[in-house]
Amino acid sequence: MAERKLFAGHAIRRLRFEIGVTQAAMAEALEISASYLNLVERNQRPVSAALMLKLAETYDFDPRRLTAAEPGGGAEALRRRLADPLFADIPVDRHQLGEWLAAAPDGAEAFARAYDRMGGSAAPAANAADPGQQVRRAIERWRNHFADLDAAAEALADELRMAGEPYGAMADRLRVKHQLAVRILPAEVMVDTLKRLDLHARQLQLSEALDPSARAFALAEQLAVEARDEIEALVRGAELDRVAARLFRRHLTAYFAAAVMMPYARFLRACEASGYDLELLQRRFGASLSQVAHRLTTLQRVGARGLAFFLMRFDRAGQVSKRYAGASGSALVEAAVPCPLWNAYDGFARTDETAVQLVELEDGARAFTIARCVHPHGGVAGGVRPRFVIALGLPAAEAGTLAAARGVDLAGRAAPIGLGCRACTRPACPQRSAAPAGRAAAGSERERGVTAFGFAGD
Repeated sequence: MAERKLFAGHAIRRLRFEIGVTQAAMAEALEISASYLNLVERNQRPVSAALMLKLAETYDFDPRRLTAAEPGGGAEALRRRLADPLFADIPVDRHQLGEWLAAAPDGAEAFARAYDRMGGSAAPAANAADPGQQVRRAIERWRNHFADLDAAAEALADELRMAGEPYGAMADRLRVKHQLAVRILPAEVMVDTLKRLDLHARQLQLSEALDPSARAFALAEQLAVEARDEIEALVRGAELDRVAARLFRRHLTAYFAAAVMMPYARFLRACEASGYDLELLQRRFGASLSQVAHRLTTLQRVGARGLAFFLMRFDRAGQVSKRYAGASGSALVEAAVPCPLWNAYDGFARTDETAVQLVELEDGARAFTIARCVHPHGGVAGGVRPRFVIALGLPAAEAGTLAAARGVDLAGRAAPIGLGCRACTRPACPQRSAAPAGRAAAGSERERGVTAFGFAGD
């Protein structure tokens, strides 16, 4: 697939400030013109492979810094914050955002932190301390790609691969290197528990209710102890409170486990060869649909990028329990409740089918989405068998190589959807359940439109 251009002016500008040189001096050292370096720093030119190599040679610069921790999560993340009704009267276009990031990256980061700390105007101030929100912002600042964890997991996966079948190799490594035996126990023994680490008995105990992919994932999570230093460095750098730090550590542990089961280079090759065929990827890597879907949002290695997927997981009431924008920059993941016009909800009725759809948001951004119902590992608990829909998506312009998009006219008519009624200003929507936030309700006693929730300007 064609490699997307890398714009990372903020990182190069920050490096220049750190070493205390002028643009002219850095340009001379890199053997490029000062005007070209100026354009790169202002994100008007991408960072080429040759320039990346020269930076590494001249300044001992780690290329991974070009994609790590962009100020405020990058232009798209800032754009999503500025879409808040609080800023409705301040038109800020993409060009202005690019200029802001290039000229004042630390100011952009300060704005993002202040906005996140306040929880946004649409949320109560108490949400500022919401651990889940803190963790999500920490994840999005890295675009859910943690290069050090991927490298460590890939090295471990190569060792395990040489040792034999993955599950058995992981069990052997836990037994030999960590003195932990793996034991599968009856469901009636592991009541309401799927996994337990018994340090007294030196056992990792798993419920028989777990399917093979979940058992393998549990072993890979336990092996994350071998990446403790990398995980703790990321947790410390996020500067979270105690509860949020614990949740972030859990996310990073799961990230490492997925990277062991689906090593970066092998997984990306399989994705590109199969057209990102979800079922084939599940079978090839012994993973569940949820595990594969989560992994697809992480493929942002410098020089070896996958497609820019985002992910949402929600229940039948539209409550979102997971959302990752990845590198997609999609505003769709910000929806408080997914739009009912999005056919992702069809997954609850068609549990054995995949629902695909071409959608278009109010700002004209088009995405191709793939949704399917999943049942969390563990079966029935308390008489309830939980169900969620996992929805993946990516910019429609990038979906041409997808197996799921075969036969779909990606330039054709798209379903007009929004970010939830309170954030959507589409006029005359028959599915509307509330007027947009900040817009006065309007109506007439003499006539009625297609919705009872009209608003000023409709």
